Amino acid sequence: MKPMKFGIGQSIKRIEDAKFITGVGRYTADLVRPGGLVAGFYRSPHAHARFTLGDLAAVRDMPGVKLVLEADDISHLGGLPCLAPMTDTDGTEMVLPPYPLLAQNTVRHVGDAIVMIVASSEAELRDAIEAVPIDFDMLDAVVDMPAAIASGAVPVWPEVGGNVAYDNAMGDKAATDAAFAAAAHVVSLTVENNRLVANFMEPRAALAEIDPDGRYVLTTGSQGVHGLRDTLAETILKVAPDKVRVVTPDVGGGFGTKTFMYREYPLLLEAALRCGAPVSWVADRTEHFLGDAQGRDNLTTAEMALDAEGRFLALRIDILGNLGAYLSQFGPYIPWLGVTMATGAYDIPVIHVRCRGVYTHTVPVDAYRGAGRPEAAYVLERLVDTCARELEIPREALRAMNFVPSQKMPYKTQTDRTYDVGDFEGAMRQALDRADAAGIEARVAEAKARGKLRGLGFASYIECTAWGEGEDGSVSLEPDGTFTVLVGTQSNGQGHATAYAQTASQYLDVPLDQIRVVQGDTDRVKTGHGTGGSRSIPVGSVMVAGASEKLVGQLKTLAAEKLEAAIADLEVGDGGIRVAGTDRAISYADLALLPGATEAVRGARDEFVPPQATYPNGTHVCEVEIDPDTGITTVERYTVCDDFGVTLNPILLAGQVHGGIAQGIGQALLERTVYGDNGQLLTATLMDYCLPRATDVPMIDFQTRNIPSTTNPLGLKGAGEAGTIGACPAVMNAVVDALDRARGIRHIDMPATPSRVAAALRAA
Repeated sequence: MKPMKFGIGQSIKRIEDAKFITGVGRYTADLVRPGGLVAGFYRSPHAHARFTLGDLAAVRDMPGVKLVLEADDISHLGGLPCLAPMTDTDGTEMVLPPYPLLAQNTVRHVGDAIVMIVASSEAELRDAIEAVPIDFDMLDAVVDMPAAIASGAVPVWPEVGGNVAYDNAMGDKAATDAAFAAAAHVVSLTVENNRLVANFMEPRAALAEIDPDGRYVLTTGSQGVHGLRDTLAETILKVAPDKVRVVTPDVGGGFGTKTFMYREYPLLLEAALRCGAPVSWVADRTEHFLGDAQGRDNLTTAEMALDAEGRFLALRIDILGNLGAYLSQFGPYIPWLGVTMATGAYDIPVIHVRCRGVYTHTVPVDAYRGAGRPEAAYVLERLVDTCARELEIPREALRAMNFVPSQKMPYKTQTDRTYDVGDFEGAMRQALDRADAAGIEARVAEAKARGKLRGLGFASYIECTAWGEGEDGSVSLEPDGTFTVLVGTQSNGQGHATAYAQTASQYLDVPLDQIRVVQGDTDRVKTGHGTGGSRSIPVGSVMVAGASEKLVGQLKTLAAEKLEAAIADLEVGDGGIRVAGTDRAISYADLALLPGATEAVRGARDEFVPPQATYPNGTHVCEVEIDPDTGITTVERYTVCDDFGVTLNPILLAGQVHGGIAQGIGQALLERTVYGDNGQLLTATLMDYCLPRATDVPMIDFQTRNIPSTTNPLGLKGAGEAGTIGACPAVMNAVVDALDRARGIRHIDMPATPSRVAAALRAA
């Protein structure tokens, strides 16, 4: 591909950042009408209870109260749908319990919404919420997955017949069992993948209105407006999709959690309809903890069968995935998505994985940055390190012996994934060299002299990205000579305006400030599948490239007559179309004014549906130092060598990797969602839930060793989730390495908090 000044491959700073750093970004809360109606919710203080509401008439008569809704008042509305149900191993469809907009008779987690109130002011709203008359009949709660699936456990949903939502398996059990029986070595490990709260910078908010045509209009931060519109219209409001408009302005982070339909959105629209006025809701941070889908929360036992030399013969895994009290939009599928990547970068001949989704009296769980793939990489890379220690084989040697070799590509895994390209050993060797892994012994000795513990860990990963639905959009020349890109993905801070403008500029050769990217409005952008699964750039940019290339062809045809030249003699350049080798040219602005420059000629559409997933991969190397007196772990060095195929913008790519690593460090060392035995959320504020700060993240040495994807026309691979996938096992392998060197401790679960590390050292 020819290098262009503003095109693909250039390190261009984000063009959208000027408005953010100058405070003129437009987030949902910025659009709330001063003096408008505000909504709030009475949420359950108990994890499991039957309840009886008293007479709400007194609440309805309170000053400023405009509307009070309970479950009986909205019986005409549908509930929240589960869009990714699973089956049992025998093909039996899982039972789908209801997910009502407001709980009726029984609450199933702390924060379960019971009553919605609309008032004229925040103060009047708070008074009314506190005045809701309600009696609770307390019931036992279950929050621990082993306890939830034990005989006699209290059921979250009695109609399901237990707390196992589904019980599925993948692989050849008989062949796996036979391989284990014949193996020279069997190594096993049980790990917890701790539950996380997304904690994006901008809590969820929404503004609901009824437009002059009687249509519902929802403005909210999201990861894609079209999915929200269709679910609202077809499943909940029960109207035609063209009766609903969803708009997403600037978004302050998503991480998967802003993908989903939440109760507040249809309830606000119903309130706007009944009140005849706009109604807004802006969550506070605790509401985010109590009401937004949470992430991870797996308990996994994995076993590896090896021959006498250390070659992997078979892998056996048993996964418990916590789904929470209700089935969130894609919740059941997330643990299963991890199953499909269970073999990672390794050539493992046979495998058997059992995966069970489990109900508990906790907030629902759904996709969080990486969505199943970080969980899979974590258990596998922790297990591989354990294998190396037990067999006394260098960790890099064991991996190199078992990686899928480049010459076997394309390679079909035992979980039905096909890796098109990759050089896993090359990335690992480069990362270890860059990190000076050979010098770790000297650094361990130096740290010991200072009374500290030091360790080095690494993890090699592969993930699947950018699969499934395609994107259909357009690129158009405007009458003033600028260009507009319409695309159905949704930026949550990743820099889409820059990336898509660069893609268009690759073909149009204009500065990025002459290209406007439009997304986040179902009226303006007719189709779209949003942002998730690291799909936006590898899918959306291919569509933008195709539409741009088509548009160039149309504009050359238009220019040929004006310039009295053959189309074959024309080229793009200098802000327009010119005759190659001459000074004869016409600007885009003048082209747009020609008589033949109809809207059809000035615009081009294209669609790209990915034929397969792309498979980014790489190795993360982490070095930590531990203070044995306090248990505090400090990440001292962090090195990455990744394969992302063709890089659209190196600066954007590095930003995504850095952000993902920060979240991975947070999960490995700091973050944990804790529920008490009675289902109380004990970490419901940032006073109790510890997020990583700048001082917790070191300078990151990031480099690429790219091999273009063969399944993507531009050679791109998704990059938004990779940092979180490689970081957790790399950090925890480093922690275990330090603890093992010092005290022979070979296992500790995430998060490796100071208290946990100190306790492990004391016990040893």
